[in-house]
Amino acid sequence: MALRLVTKTLSSRISPKLCSASLLHSHATSFGFKEVREEEKSQMVGKVFSNVASNYDLMNDFMSGGLHRLWKDRLVSKLSPFPGMKHLDVAGGTGDVAFRILESVNSIKRRALQDPLNDDLQEETRIYVCDINPNMLDVGKNRALEKGLGEDKSLVWVQGDAEALSFEDNSMDGYTIAFGIRNVTHIEKVLSEAYRVLKRGGRFLCLELSHVDIPVFKELYDFYSFSVIPRLGEIVAGDRESYQYLVESIRRFPPQVIIQSSIPSYHF
Repeated sequence: MALRLVTKTLSSRISPKLCSASLLHSHATSFGFKEVREEEKSQMVGKVFSNVASNYDLMNDFMSGGLHRLWKDRLVSKLSPFPGMKHLDVAGGTGDVAFRILESVNSIKRRALQDPLNDDLQEETRIYVCDINPNMLDVGKNRALEKGLGEDKSLVWVQGDAEALSFEDNSMDGYTIAFGIRNVTHIEKVLSEAYRVLKRGGRFLCLELSHVDIPVFKELYDFYSFSVIPRLGEIVAGDRESYQYLVESIRRFPPQVIIQSSIPSYHF
């Protein structure tokens, strides 16, 4: 599977005119290989994720050969979580990334317990899991209960739109979005909101599936994506169409070279 991990430290304001002119905006009205009106896309994507919520992480195993777990581990490693941090995980309804961040924070706290004067341990950690889809959030909350984290105040579950976040300016130390940014209607609005809520020097990390450039592997990847994954979706989740959309959305997402050239243009 092709994957791109983007991480930036945010230090200056995004130029408003670059937001509207971003190359990423050309994909704002795509729903897989279909072109739809902007007001329709969020509803259509919402239906997809309502359908796949209960089997989402299982299907991620099939779609990535289990590699998504390693990629998420790397994402959290790049984030460098710390006790007392305020972190926002967007499109993270099932909690897969949030649980890893909390585990990392708790590991640091356990190692530092011998130093009761450590200021970092005095401030309460808050990890906000934000997802527009209530069914995905329900899956995450149930997983938290299964892990014994149902009463953990460090985890805060919030239904919200990545394009119009309810959080205050300069309120977050970190922002992650894993396998979610390709499903939004306006990517440039998501990036602008991420910048708005991050503190100066805050960390933005985006994990996303992308394109394969090596010809032989591209053919294998295309065959697996379009012939195998939708069929697995039909067998495992009883939903071929939703997984057909998911693989199509990966192909419609801008290739790595555009992502790399576009993100610096925001003057992070």
